[in-house]
Amino acid sequence: MSQTVATGPGASTGAPAARRRSPFAVGLAAAAVALVIVGFVASVGAFPESWNLGLADPIDRTRRWLINNQTSHWLYTVLLNPLTDLADAGIRQLEAILRWFPWYVDPVFCGLGLWQVRGRVAGALGFCGVVLIGMTDLWQQGFATLALMGVAVFLSLLAGIPLGIAAWRNDRFAGVLRPTLDAMQTMPGFVYLIPFVLLFGIGRVPALIATVIFALPPVVRLTDIGLRNVPGPMVEASEMFGATDRQTLRLVRIPAARPAILAGTNQTTMLAMSMVVIAAFIGSGGLGQDVLRAMRDIDVGEASEAGIAIVIMAIILDRFTRGIATLGERWRGQEPNAHAGGSLRAADTVTIRWIAGATGLVALVGGIVGHNTFPEWLQWHYAPYINDITAWARDNIYDIGSSGVGTGPLSDFITVYMVTPLRELLSSGIPWPAMIGLGVLGGLLASGVTLGLGIGIALFLIGWLGMWELSMDTLAQTLVAVAVTLAIAVPLGIQASHSDRFQRLMDPVLDFLQTIPSFVLLVPVITLFHVGRIPGIIASVVYALPAAVHYTDLGLRRVPAEVHEAATSFGATRWQRLRRVELPLAAPELMVAVNQVIMLVLAMVVIAGLVGGGGLGLETVNALRRSDAVGRGFEAGIAIVLLAGILDRLTRGVADRLRPPAAA
Repeated sequence: MSQTVATGPGASTGAPAARRRSPFAVGLAAAAVALVIVGFVASVGAFPESWNLGLADPIDRTRRWLINNQTSHWLYTVLLNPLTDLADAGIRQLEAILRWFPWYVDPVFCGLGLWQVRGRVAGALGFCGVVLIGMTDLWQQGFATLALMGVAVFLSLLAGIPLGIAAWRNDRFAGVLRPTLDAMQTMPGFVYLIPFVLLFGIGRVPALIATVIFALPPVVRLTDIGLRNVPGPMVEASEMFGATDRQTLRLVRIPAARPAILAGTNQTTMLAMSMVVIAAFIGSGGLGQDVLRAMRDIDVGEASEAGIAIVIMAIILDRFTRGIATLGERWRGQEPNAHAGGSLRAADTVTIRWIAGATGLVALVGGIVGHNTFPEWLQWHYAPYINDITAWARDNIYDIGSSGVGTGPLSDFITVYMVTPLRELLSSGIPWPAMIGLGVLGGLLASGVTLGLGIGIALFLIGWLGMWELSMDTLAQTLVAVAVTLAIAVPLGIQASHSDRFQRLMDPVLDFLQTIPSFVLLVPVITLFHVGRIPGIIASVVYALPAAVHYTDLGLRRVPAEVHEAATSFGATRWQRLRRVELPLAAPELMVAVNQVIMLVLAMVVIAGLVGGGGLGLETVNALRRSDAVGRGFEAGIAIVLLAGILDRLTRGVADRLRPPAAA
């Protein structure tokens, strides 16, 4: 069978090209161009207020009705109130169990657990980390946070694993579930809070439900992926021995998919921990409440103590769940001298069991006698030292002499020359019909008709909600933060890809930035830059930086070694090899980095609104602060989701287009 291969600029490149040439695509492109032309020629002003859907008023009326009927309507008496009482009882019971044990049991068992799954060094660091939480007088707050997060992770796994199994069994269900999970992962954490505040009010239960929904997607996805990747011969052998489908699932598929499911558990745990401070906005208490109080008082030291306690808890949980996921592989590869590589020796296991047994006996006696509170004589606070450093930086770095350097002039430069011009361009310089037309054209070029039409509808919905100007303000801040993040992260990623030593030095710094609560980043930034849009942008940059560095490093390291050798043999310098060979081949991963940076920056939109960032974030914050602004905040939350979806799909489309086609 012969096959004709067309070449040249007019050749067809497959289905995507054919779709671009379809009459519908041509008509959509023509309509988009017409919108751009009409918008500029007619000098259209702001999005018409008369077109506003007015969604806020019915939501506010619904909120008032719910408040007035919380004790009488069947929705509450039969469903919501019992659900609230059950969830709250579960949190309180777990917290009571954690507080019953003597204080010295927690660091010992934490150290032993990490020693068992990660090695001696991890065990020692875990022990010291738990002790440090107690030394800073955050023992009780830590238990409250751990109880809430523990119940949230348990409920996420209870719902997520069956959903993952159902998605594996039914492709149609998986097709419906995937975009739902995409939307759940795209939405900033704050957006989850508004509907649950609407239903449940303020307290730990709405915080718990919002955390569960935010943390659910990874375990669902990885359960589905793990079951789909079970080797066929294992399943065939089970069926040959007469096992039923349910027995094969329980005895073969799920054990084989265990590493993927445990990896999903790890990611779900980390996402739940990232909600600690956000959940405190609606009364979850714990360490998040301490961070919020310190931020309100601009107390960098207190915020640092509570924030570092959250970081310690997150790192311990991360290392523990990762260790469990890889424990089987490390046991299979253990050797007498392999302990340095992380595997566990039999002697260590015996030692751990003896210490655990002795500690358990002491815990039983101590729990009966008392000793539940961390002793005051061991407490030590480093907050005063951090406050002294911050005060010095505030007095000496904001404006250094008459040279025009310092954080003050830097803030003014970013505001005057970057944020304000871009905001004015997007809000009034580009008419709204032209912006919609440009969005449609961008979607057509990136992925095709579906994305182009979807972006056009999403942009129109933003205006229909009455959020056009605020969305353009948020978009301007997002684009500036993304540009600054990439300007810093790409050079660091390039250097990390060329130097293993530099990568090892960067990893702990990036891990710290990824695990520290974003609110803690705001406090020193406010001190150095004062309240306004710039602290939110700077905190967004710091929050999104690790992902951009990691993806840049990963993309460049995946460039085949033979390509490097070929470029070098042709006399290319290091700069030429980077610019003409490595970066073009790593372009898909770099676009993924751009996508992740955008999503992380948008996740900081609401947090930036707390410190004067304005835009959609401020409206969402007002919804959580004032009961009469819930409707407006709900509209702002929908606009954030639409804006995030537009940028997410657009950058994913570009990344897919840059990715080389699979070999036939």
